[in-house]
Amino acid sequence: ELDDEALGWFSRRLPWGSYGMLARASLSAPTLGLALARWCRHHALLTDDILPHLHTEGEQAALVITEQRDLGALREFCLVSTLRNALGLASWFIDSRLPVLAADFPFAAPPHAQAYGVLFSGPTRFQAPHAAVHFDARYLALPITRDEAAMRQMLQHALPLTVRQYRRDRLLVQRVRQVLAALPSATHSAHTLAEQLHVSARTLHRQLKEEGASLQSLKDEVRKSRAIDLLHRSDRPIKQVAQAAGFASEKSFIRAFRSWTGQSPAEFRRSARAVAP
Repeated sequence: ELDDEALGWFSRRLPWGSYGMLARASLSAPTLGLALARWCRHHALLTDDILPHLHTEGEQAALVITEQRDLGALREFCLVSTLRNALGLASWFIDSRLPVLAADFPFAAPPHAQAYGVLFSGPTRFQAPHAAVHFDARYLALPITRDEAAMRQMLQHALPLTVRQYRRDRLLVQRVRQVLAALPSATHSAHTLAEQLHVSARTLHRQLKEEGASLQSLKDEVRKSRAIDLLHRSDRPIKQVAQAAGFASEKSFIRAFRSWTGQSPAEFRRSARAVAP
């Protein structure tokens, strides 16, 4: 009825197809980082009521919205919808979920604040300086996997990308490895890991399986790497190496290490040092 893809948010209407044009303008970018930078730049050509921009600092990136005028009664709807639109398109570009580490909004928590947990996977912070979503910067390096034919098909059914979380996460295996390696001596259950990654334990298992991995195999990989490093570089007793690698007992560590290498930890240490220069 409005003939306005911005649904009345901005000082001028956006003709039907405006956001499709933004998507097409970013399609030829080689990586998600360049695609999102283009999307932000071209969005400013449609309206200067808000200015989206991509900010990267260290291992974290953020899509930030600066408000250029008073958005009035539709302010919340505008900021939330614009960020969800960008996240949905970004996820579609790389065929991967883009997990939100935190979402910021520059207004008080509304009565329906619980709904934000459905729209954004990470914690939501209200009364922030700007509206923004924060995510792992490694996703920016992922290549764009779509073509024009896929774009035409997507634009016919674009709404689900805005309102639903993309299921697949192409960097989930790397993210799990990072959490495990950060605290190798901790006991990591599926539930505690899922909480840190802002997914359910069921989703964690399913997505790891889709990526050809399992939680146990990733745990073993990190434990093995940690144990080998300690056996090479330290004189710690085997019991301490076992604890540092996340094993509850020395016996279980020796049994696992033998299955990985065909040697006991003590035998491995002696053979490694025998060939060391």
